[in-house]
Amino acid sequence: MSKLEELINKLCPNGVEFKTIGELFDVRNGYTPSKNNDEYWENGDISWYRMEDIRANGKILNDSIQHITKKAVKNKLFPKNSLMVATTATIGIHALIKNDFVCNQQLTCVSIKEKNKEKLNIKFCFYYFDIIDEECVRIANQGGGMPIVSLEKMKKLRFPVPPLEVQCEIVRILDNFTLLSAELSAELSARQKQYDYYRDELLTFNKKDENVKWEELGKYCQRLKGTTITARRMKEINKENGKIRIFAGGKTMINTTEHNIPSSDIIRIPNIIVQSRGIIDFIYYEKPCSFKREMWSYTHTNSVTLKFIYYYLKKNIEYFKQRGNQMGSMPQISLEVTEKFKIPLPSMNKQERIVNILDRFDKLCNDISEGLPAEIEARKKQYEYYRDKLLTFKELK
Repeated sequence: MSKLEELINKLCPNGVEFKTIGELFDVRNGYTPSKNNDEYWENGDISWYRMEDIRANGKILNDSIQHITKKAVKNKLFPKNSLMVATTATIGIHALIKNDFVCNQQLTCVSIKEKNKEKLNIKFCFYYFDIIDEECVRIANQGGGMPIVSLEKMKKLRFPVPPLEVQCEIVRILDNFTLLSAELSAELSARQKQYDYYRDELLTFNKKDENVKWEELGKYCQRLKGTTITARRMKEINKENGKIRIFAGGKTMINTTEHNIPSSDIIRIPNIIVQSRGIIDFIYYEKPCSFKREMWSYTHTNSVTLKFIYYYLKKNIEYFKQRGNQMGSMPQISLEVTEKFKIPLPSMNKQERIVNILDRFDKLCNDISEGLPAEIEARKKQYEYYRDKLLTFKELK
């Protein structure tokens, strides 16, 4: 029998008490001080959190990207060791804040009421809010332009209060799981930096080197046009799963059957797919595929290693993003920008050697079926399985 089972059998064998969030926590919306008042922002030293902080720095935060001054604070600061929950637009995310703070109106501060502080471990609350996040998604008002969680509905959500010793043991177990995942993520980050370094070293060439030719992409690669697929047709195709992959903007990928696409629009040779609108990117794909007309692809026509060109284009992705036309509703790169882009062409042997090295790094850093990403995903699923089991309680009658 585990220590947790012993504690439950000893301290709460018949179940645990449930209360509402409103009974246990103070719930307050965030706000944004006026951007027109410099006194609210200049030389500020008070943390003002936004969703960007969670995206950039994770779910346990000690400081924010932006700061405000004391003059910008309404009433009083939100207390440290509070939870910050997304309640509009991006719902289903929360963070534990370790310092006194303010947050913007997209976020809601949830802090343990003074009278309940001896009953609740904030780290236990942090873990249980993974379940509350799912409830927030369920109760969000979807009628307007963006989903919003009513604070009154949120306050009515139910929250378990097991004995403090049980909470602490659950926290210990889940902390160990998250530590393993954090170590793997740190390892992946280190390997990604190593990969970027070696990629840049391997793909940097001296233009005075006589053994390296520089040619325009359009001269050495044949451009293949995308097919015309209406949004309605895409929706119909989306219902049929098959072996032909259709690439669309924003990295949307749909598997469909071959009869849905004219044979002339299916590319059966390795190619570099260019996402030329919205999210500008390059994708290397070797199986039969198709793609929408807003995109195009390149395949080799001369003695050149296509995947070498792909890696060189990926290395220079910022060059293309900076040259993307921003005048319309979304960025896009012109055909001329890619056709005239100069690529280095060392010997075929050197191209292939570079590709082999980068393939191994790429698999380690990015392959979701092998390497570190696969292990991280497995750990994540394991954590979610045990988290759900640990945080499921029988209610005391």
